[in-house]
Order: sequence, then C-alpha cells, then structure tokens
Amino acid sequence: MSDAVSPIPAGYPTVIPYMCIKGAGEALEFYAKAFNAVETVRMPGPGGMVMHAEMKIGESVIMLSEENCEQGQKSPVTLGGSATHVFLYVPDVDASFAQAIAAGATAIMPPMNMFWGDRFGKLKDPYGHEWSMATHVEDVTPEEMGKRMAEMFAGAPPA
Repeated sequence: MSDAVSPIPAGYPTVIPYMCIKGAGEALEFYAKAFNAVETVRMPGPGGMVMHAEMKIGESVIMLSEENCEQGQKSPVTLGGSATHVFLYVPDVDASFAQAIAAGATAIMPPMNMFWGDRFGKLKDPYGHEWSMATHVEDVTPEEMGKRMAEMFAGAPPA
C-alpha cells in the first residue's frame, strides 16, 4: 500500500498568484534582477515559449506562463491593465524599490510612511503587472489607524 498523497504539494502555500505575461522568459530575468526572484521550474512549450514557470521571492511561490489569447490567457499588456497586483513585504522597501526601478520597473508611488504602519510604495513592471512593496515600521492599534486615516482623508477632495 502506498503512502497517501498530500492534497497540497510540500513547499507550496495554499494560495499562489499565477501571472500571465507577454514575454514570460524575459520577465523571469527581470524578476530575478528586480526582486531577487529564484526560478525553480520552467516548462518550455512550442517555439521555446514558457508554457509554465515557477519562481520564489523569499518564501513565496509565484507561477507564470506566456500569454495565450487563443486559450483565454491574456496579459495586462493585452488587456490594457490588471485588476490585481502583487504585494511584497521586504526588509528595506527603499532599497528594494530602487533595485526594481534600476532593473526597469516604473515608479507609481515612491515609498512613504503610511497610516497603517508600513513604509509603502508601488511600481509597474515592464510586463504590465503592478507590485506594491512595504516594510512594516510601526505597530498601530486599530483606534490609532482609524484616527490617522480620518486625518489623511480630511483634506482630500471628494471622490
């Protein structure tokens, strides 16, 4: 009798982002430079395209593949944007943000201290995916967070 197979493979979390990318092979190189990603799996498809790949950033797994419009897999470039983004906690958001910009990302919002206790910034990679990056710098109680948020939005124009 064989051992039972785990429903979640060893080393994988329950939730894994899966990114569709126009230029997946180049994107893997970019993510290595920008976010210190380590490629762990690459399954080549027809013509050398990336049919499936996996990378790790820190302890997190991200899966990706080449855009395939015929099968409904469209990248943010084809769609004209993305409804989701990837959030990274890093030890030094300023250094990590600068590293990503040097690798070719575009700044959306430079790192700044936020009311919830993170130093936080946003950028877009050359493949249309948005990334939020943060370093937790302060533990903030829910009461204080509410107060700070109210103060931040007090001067904001109505939406």
